[in-house]
Order: sequence, then structure tokens, then C-alpha cells
Amino acid sequence: MDDRPDPFLRLTPLEVALAAPVGASPRAPRLPRGGSARAELERAVLPALRSGRCHVLFSGGRDSSLVLAVATAVARREALPLPVPVTAVYPGVPESDESEWQDLVLAHLRLTERVVIEVRDERSLLGDVSVTSLARRGLVWPAAVQSQPRLLDGLGPGVHVLTGEGGDGIIAPVRGTPLHLLASSRRRPSRALLRACVEALEPSGLARRRLRRGTDLLTAVPWLSSRALDALAQETVDARGPLRWDAAKRALLERRSTVLALHNTVAGAAELGVTLSHPLADQAFVEALASDGGARGYRGRTDTFRRLGADLLPEAVLARTTKARFNSSRWGDRERDFALSWDGTGVDPELVDVERLRREWLGSPLPASRFLVHVAWLAASPRTTRAAA
Repeated sequence: MDDRPDPFLRLTPLEVALAAPVGASPRAPRLPRGGSARAELERAVLPALRSGRCHVLFSGGRDSSLVLAVATAVARREALPLPVPVTAVYPGVPESDESEWQDLVLAHLRLTERVVIEVRDERSLLGDVSVTSLARRGLVWPAAVQSQPRLLDGLGPGVHVLTGEGGDGIIAPVRGTPLHLLASSRRRPSRALLRACVEALEPSGLARRRLRRGTDLLTAVPWLSSRALDALAQETVDARGPLRWDAAKRALLERRSTVLALHNTVAGAAELGVTLSHPLADQAFVEALASDGGARGYRGRTDTFRRLGADLLPEAVLARTTKARFNSSRWGDRERDFALSWDGTGVDPELVDVERLRREWLGSPLPASRFLVHVAWLAASPRTTRAAA
């Protein structure tokens, strides 16, 4: 029996069925007001830069581009070694190609050193890297933690790696943003904006009932039972957060989905001898961004990116609307073959319809269903060492 402390935060049985954490964690103490959001972001990257072995996971998207740009600017200002971008490329997955954006950012930042890691099927959910990790660690959310070794092993122990994780939520609009846009607009509002304003003001009880009466939720996760759908509807409503920008940003760090994603990726990297940091989810940065934006906040992601990095990145990068997709790199023949042979064990039949889940896996599976292949594989494998929850 392994008596070592578990480095990972685990899902509850209900969360396993939903393939995501639900609810909020205990509220962390508020930090005293520091500098501006930009100043706090610069502070957040300094420990990695001072280590002398700073790498940045860099896809070419806006979040990782901002982290790389801030780290590069701070390194030059403080006369520290420049950060080294680390980019995964996926041959044969054209929708994942961001090479033009990567080249634009690197040229603008005048960075010449770079690590490029070619990934084929190694990062698939049942690829060799993932199943080796699953057998040793047991079930860990998010699933990408299991394939971390493919990206981090080659960097060697002792490196400090920065990521853009957390940016999708931290830099995103909040529930009250449509109301801010409506109040500040001089034009006739669109139907989409008016609809968003109505939904923002909708009481939680009405929003939950609307979700359960409609077909969108069932279409998104057709393998879940009624009980599981009730829990998912509640989480969807709760995750809307407060109307105020500042309160919503602070609340985001308390969601279990945020806490587990950030903690488990750091814990997984630590097992490989790598220090991983998420500057965009740094508590002092989030507090400063909340305070800078006040009650109304900013007009959207592009507005926020401009405020944080207009002097560091090209406008084309700050304002881009496209996003790479990596779905086909995670799901392939191994996963479909497993689905065909799976006997239904592992998932809770009171929460998950086995045959509907199998049909989902054999088609073009929705992202929410894919995590459950780890649950099923663990139940079918005699080599596991950790409990699922």
C-alpha cells in the first residue's frame, strides 16, 4: 500500500460522471491591493526568469503569446536570460496549425531560440504516455495531465515552465459584460446582445429550469442520466458567477474546476522535476485585474488583451478571433477500438448510460465524453495504483 500523500486533488463520484469538477472551494483570503494588473503579471513571471531556466509553453494563441511577451520584456529589463518558447506541433492535424501566428509573435519579440516537440499519437487519451501515467497515478482531471510527460520530459529536471493556463476564464468577459456593452452603446443593440442581457439578469432558479426544459443540455451530453443532468444544470448556472466584473474574477479562482486544473497540472509537472507556473491565474494578478476593471470591467477579451499587452504584441495577435483545435490529436483508433471492446464497467449506471456513451465514442465524440474513457480504461486494467476518486 502506498502511504505517500496523494499529490493530486481528486474528483468525487458525481464529478467523475460529469467529467468535470462542480461547485466552489473554500474562499481564499483576499490579498491586499498591489500594483496594476500588468505590474502583477510581470511580478508573476519573475521567479521563473530568475531561475535561469525559464521556458514558456507557447502555442501561438493569445494567452500563451501574452505570457511569453511579458516574460521576454521583463527578462530584457532585468538583464536575465530570455525565456525559451516550447511549442508542440501535430503533423497531420491541420486544424492545430498555428505556425503563422507563432512566427509572427517570435519575430516581433526577436526570439530565436525555441524548442519544438513533434507529437503524433503520443498525446491521445489512450496513447502510450497516457496509459503509463494512468496506471501509476489513477484518474486525474484534467485528462491532459496524463500526457504531460510528452511535453515536459525532454526539457530536463530543474526547469521552470510558464503556461497560459487560466487565461480562457480570467481574461474572458463576465456575466455582466453584455449589460455594460448595452449601457455604453450608441447604436441600436443586436438581438444577440439583448438576449445575452436577459440571460445575464435571469434568476438562478429560472435559468436552471430553462436549461432542464430545453434540449441543449441533453444534446451536449446525451449519455448522462436525469440526475446527472440536474447536477450539470446547477453547475452551469452557478458557474455564471456574479454580475460584477471584479467579483466574478475573484469567484473564478474559487471554482473547483479552476482549482483542480491549476493544482493538478502543477503536481503532475512536479513529479517530472519541473516547476510549472500559471501567471494568468496568479492570485495577485487576478486581484489586480479585478480591481483595475472595477464593477463594469472591460468590453471583452480583445479589450483586455490590449490593456495588458498593447505595447508588447502586434495588434493582429491581440485582436485575433481564430483558435486552433486539437480534438483529433486526442482521439483515434486506439480509443475507438477500446470503445468496441468495453464491457461497460467503470462508470456509474445511475449517472451514465453505457450504450449512449459507447455510441458517442464510436462517432465524433464530444469533449465532455472523452474523459470517461480514462474511467473505463482504469476499470478494465489490473495495473492501476491509485483510486479513481
